[in-house]
Amino acid sequence: MLSNNGIMILFTLLLALMLTIMPMPINVDAFRPDWVLIVMCYWSIALPNKVNVFTAWVLGFIIDVLLGSVLGVHAGAMALCIYIAAVNYQKIRNFSLWQQALIVSVLSALYHLITFWLEHFLTNVPFLISYLYPVITSLIIWPWAFLLLRKVRRHFLIK
Repeated sequence: MLSNNGIMILFTLLLALMLTIMPMPINVDAFRPDWVLIVMCYWSIALPNKVNVFTAWVLGFIIDVLLGSVLGVHAGAMALCIYIAAVNYQKIRNFSLWQQALIVSVLSALYHLITFWLEHFLTNVPFLISYLYPVITSLIIWPWAFLLLRKVRRHFLIK
């Protein structure tokens, strides 16, 4: 059974999944932030013993199903990025908010490049620079997402 802590973490992850598939105008859809990656980065840095690589893999698999991509592409990319964040969580915690934003943007770029590489290997899709537009918006959104999720964690005493 999930405790209140687990329910709130699950709620934030479900909200991130909903934001990932929410319809947007076509001209701004290319700039959609990596909501799930942002939320997963926060929880894996804040609570690496509760939210880990397995959680990232499951959410990546769900993204694969929701977006209709080749199964395992997003799961593998998400798991690798969260592994990097979880292994270095003590270092990342000590950085300023903008330094953390840069790290999250690098993880976002890695996520998109791994996703592209796997899709290119499996389905031969061409590379477009628009694949990396979400890196910019993830960089911009990280400070606000971090502060909001920290407020949620402190308000609900998630430990």
